[in-house]
Amino acid sequence: MTADQLLDLDVVVPVYNEQDTLEQSIALLHEHLRTEMPVRWRITIADNASTDGTAPLADALAARLDDVVAVHLAEKGRGRALAAVWSASPARVLVYVDEDLSTDLRALGPLVAPLLSGHSDLAIGSRLANSARIVRGGRREFVSRGYNALLHATFGVRFSDAQCGFKAIRADVARRLLPFVQDTGWFFDTELLILAERAGLRIHEVPVDWIDDPQSSVDVVATAAADVKGMVRVGRALASGRIPVGELYRDIGRHPFARADVPLLAQLVRFGVIGALSTLAYALVYLLCQRIMPAQGANFLALLVTAVANTAANRRFTFGIRGRAGASTHHLQGLVVFGLAWALTSGSLLLLHAADPHPGAVAEVSVLTAANLVATLLRFALLRLWVFRDRDAHRAPPEDPGEALSRNRLAARSLSPLAQEANRS
Repeated sequence: MTADQLLDLDVVVPVYNEQDTLEQSIALLHEHLRTEMPVRWRITIADNASTDGTAPLADALAARLDDVVAVHLAEKGRGRALAAVWSASPARVLVYVDEDLSTDLRALGPLVAPLLSGHSDLAIGSRLANSARIVRGGRREFVSRGYNALLHATFGVRFSDAQCGFKAIRADVARRLLPFVQDTGWFFDTELLILAERAGLRIHEVPVDWIDDPQSSVDVVATAAADVKGMVRVGRALASGRIPVGELYRDIGRHPFARADVPLLAQLVRFGVIGALSTLAYALVYLLCQRIMPAQGANFLALLVTAVANTAANRRFTFGIRGRAGASTHHLQGLVVFGLAWALTSGSLLLLHAADPHPGAVAEVSVLTAANLVATLLRFALLRLWVFRDRDAHRAPPEDPGEALSRNRLAARSLSPLAQEANRS
């Protein structure tokens, strides 16, 4: 392959002390790509500081097999090896597979096709999808499912399997995300996926057939502990704003199709419906809380719960704002609005108790409901004139759906046979 030819796939195989299995694995991978992958590809063996005979064997394989190259890194680390090779690769799509080839290679075509076609930004093999078929011990199964469940609970991610050694990413996306990925070990791809999802990128999942390598040298418990530390670090970075996910979303995220501004009358109707539901929810929460805490505490908690839900609902449905850009600011401003509403309702409750020290639950709910309706009108005015006043800055760039579809059809005509098949499916 000449330097001026466009490379479609760069299949990177990170290795460390794999001299016993490397030749067989690369031969199998090479044969599969040669016979099954109708695009321009290469295999990159990324040796990260092996201390056995892996390095000279990688060089020998590169010399013997067409479209195989070997890269040697002075420091150990799977993430470090992937980041180094991916950053320098000329390929359109960058792939990572484990050296032991635990994942059935027949999933490689479905993994890369959505990226070659431009339909998706990243793709991952999933051992936890319903139709996946896996063979592995109970300990690894427990740790894997527990780790991914923890990711879902703490980061709210939607992808199912962060750890499967079978992933791909478009090169243009990698160039934007890699500078913000700090991990150099096993947490590297999890961190990459978290940032990608926060940036509004599309992650394609492929159910895989996977057989555990009983000779794997990976320390499952130590790796899981390091992953948890990585989660804490990434969580802090996201919370502090050190990772500019809002900027990434604006630049490379997949925004919803832009819609016309919602007319004022429609905003009032939608806000009214949401307000009515919020008022009903407020009353129910208050009645439940009033059984176990004083009236002022029940009022505060009921208002807080409904205020958060109210801001989120109005952000999306009343004012037509989607995506995470500006969401934190909007919710903080929404809490200020909540504070004003709380002051209004608390004041009415104080006046009621001043007039009647024992008014009863029905009287309290009636007064608070009326006060909450007034607070709802105040909330609409503040949301429209203050919180979401600059809503256009958080909207996606305008894009006509018809133009997008036409552009996709034109692009499909120039795709490789593999990518065309992905579009048809």
